[in-house]
Amino acid sequence: MKLLYQKFIIRDWHKKDRISAANVISSVLSEYSLTWEADGADRDVLEVEEFYINAGGEFWVIEHQNQIVGTGAYYPIKRGEKAVEIRKMYILPEVRGLGLGKHLLQQLELAISKRGFKQIWIETASVLKEAVQLYESSGYIPATGVETKRCDRVYVKYLY
Repeated sequence: MKLLYQKFIIRDWHKKDRISAANVISSVLSEYSLTWEADGADRDVLEVEEFYINAGGEFWVIEHQNQIVGTGAYYPIKRGEKAVEIRKMYILPEVRGLGLGKHLLQQLELAISKRGFKQIWIETASVLKEAVQLYESSGYIPATGVETKRCDRVYVKYLY
C-alpha cells in the first residue's frame, strides 16, 4: 500500500522502519510527558510482525523527504463485533496542522471498512488534546473500558 498526501508518502511499514517508527512514537509521547513502555503499551511497535501483520492488521508509516514523520496502525480485537483498534497514530510536531492526521485517520477507516470490519475502537489520553479533538470531530463516540494504563479515554465508531 502506498498513498500520497501533499508531499507525504503513507506506506506499509517495512522491517527497516522499526527503529524510526519507535523513535517517532517515543518522541511524541515524551512531548506530552507520557512514558514509552517497551515492555508494555509500546511492545507492539517493536514486534510489528506479531501484533499487526500476522494478526490481520496493518501498520503504516508516513514518510517525508526519506524520514519517518508519523505512524498509524490497526489490528483486530475481541471487544465489540468484527472490531479493530486503531493504534499508534502519532505525528511529529513539525508536520502537524497540515491535515495529515485527519487524512491518515480517514485512510485507515477506509482500509478497515474494505476489509469488512464493523467497529473501530481507539484508546487515547486526555493530554493528547489534538487526538481527542480529531476523534470526536470524526464521529467517534466516548465509550468505557480503557485497557491501556496510560490512556484514560476510549472511543468507538460504528461502520455501516
